[in-house]
Amino acid sequence: MKFQFLLITFLFFYTGCSKEKKYSDHLIQKEETHFKNLRQLTFSGENAEAYFSADGENLIFQAHDGDSLCDQIYIMDIASGSTELVSTGAGVTTCSFFKYPNDDGIIYASTHLVDPDCPPKPDFSHGYIWKLYPGYDIFQAAVDGSNLQRLTDTPGYDAEATFSFDGKKIIYTSLASGDLELWSMNSDGSEKQQLTSRMGYDGGAFYNYDGSKIVWRAYYPETDQEIADYKVLLAENSIRPMALQLWTMNLDGTNKKQVTNNNAANFGPFFFPKRDRIIFSSNMHDKKGRDFDLYVIDADGTGLERITYFDGFDGFPMFSPDGKFLVFASNRNQKKHGDTNIFICEWK
Repeated sequence: MKFQFLLITFLFFYTGCSKEKKYSDHLIQKEETHFKNLRQLTFSGENAEAYFSADGENLIFQAHDGDSLCDQIYIMDIASGSTELVSTGAGVTTCSFFKYPNDDGIIYASTHLVDPDCPPKPDFSHGYIWKLYPGYDIFQAAVDGSNLQRLTDTPGYDAEATFSFDGKKIIYTSLASGDLELWSMNSDGSEKQQLTSRMGYDGGAFYNYDGSKIVWRAYYPETDQEIADYKVLLAENSIRPMALQLWTMNLDGTNKKQVTNNNAANFGPFFFPKRDRIIFSSNMHDKKGRDFDLYVIDADGTGLERITYFDGFDGFPMFSPDGKFLVFASNRNQKKHGDTNIFICEWK
């Protein structure tokens, strides 16, 4: 199914050697004062979770263009805009990341071993839910997708994996214990360790750059009704991500601290490269809960600042390793309803 990358419109990014400077600064909202030289990198379909390589020259992301297709993993050369399929093209994939510090591998979750076909889409008739496809396992491969190695083989959902920036550890979400907990393992899949144990969902975790802290999103049901609803959905391999709070902890799972405390869905947290500060996406400003924007906050919960003001979705932010650029996904400049594209800008 390598033909799928042809469905993505030609992409490219301006560099100093290029004669064309096709910035999209007209797409920057007037309040978005941290953005400079915004560039749109994809132009059709659903493209998300784009993350920088260690050298800052490539992005790895998931994408599909067409309701009948499922996400696959691609690598984009930022300078040329060329993209290459690096997952198998079968099943559905999610949550990819480069192996730091040498870009000598990639990681992602995939269902291709269980079923090569695209699984059924979620049923939203009873509200918005995420599907936790039980066929998901975590795989490591070379950057061209070769030498694929399976790292998890427990029954149920294993996904949402990212590397530590020294390449030694992987953090991921697993149902191995019967609940959605954060686990860590060595980069070869050995020495798996459960890091969270509170009933509820723990996921979307990232290490900070020095490897001392982990940031993640969590939903912990408290009332009898919330607990009952959570358990019913979990039995159906689903979760309703309506109220997610950000937390931090040490590398070994100690010193857990709540960062956000609101009635919103806060997700996609990522540490600044050289500061104890977190960028993330939230709908805290929208009473209807439909508009997501980027925010930054200190790890102690202070210093909240809104970054984007687009009327739609802005999410999945990541800084380049040198902190000079920010990549994120957004609904801005859609060609058709449902499009989510990848944008990159200089960070002021």
